[in-house]
Amino acid sequence: MRINWVILCALVLLVIENAVVPWIIPSAWSERLLPHLCFIVTLFVATFAGRHPAFLFGLGFGLLQDLLSYGHLIGPYGFGMGLIGYLAGLASERKSTTIGFFIGTVIISGLLLDSIIYFIYKLFLITDLQYTYVFYWQVAPTALLQLLIALLMYVPVRRFLVKPSLASGEENPE
Repeated sequence: MRINWVILCALVLLVIENAVVPWIIPSAWSERLLPHLCFIVTLFVATFAGRHPAFLFGLGFGLLQDLLSYGHLIGPYGFGMGLIGYLAGLASERKSTTIGFFIGTVIISGLLLDSIIYFIYKLFLITDLQYTYVFYWQVAPTALLQLLIALLMYVPVRRFLVKPSLASGEENPE
């Protein structure tokens, strides 16, 4: 796993997420669609590198997101992304990685992340909205957008992250 390059790419995606995406999403939908690009990369790390790197990756980039943009509390995104990265890595270690499994992981993880954030905000009385409204208005559309982005990134990221293995008849070039 090329984790150093993944961290560099995630930093670039973090800048894109905070600087470019708000310009792309229409202003009427800016409160509704909040794609978390670093979270998608965390799910890729969980799928292809395991639970411990995904936990640290999610925790670090979640705290960066808390500090940069999402702001009422420091820690909900770090907690949510770290926990979900660990759980997604644990699930992918137990099951073979297919695109169907990855699609399920992205949908469930996206729904879980935004739900964790909502319930933490509800716990600290930052929001007074009902969960059904938040689910319909923000959680479900964001999860579907994250799925679309993850599917667009799947083949290039998989080729980049998974080192090619040598066939049984080939010799090691080193």
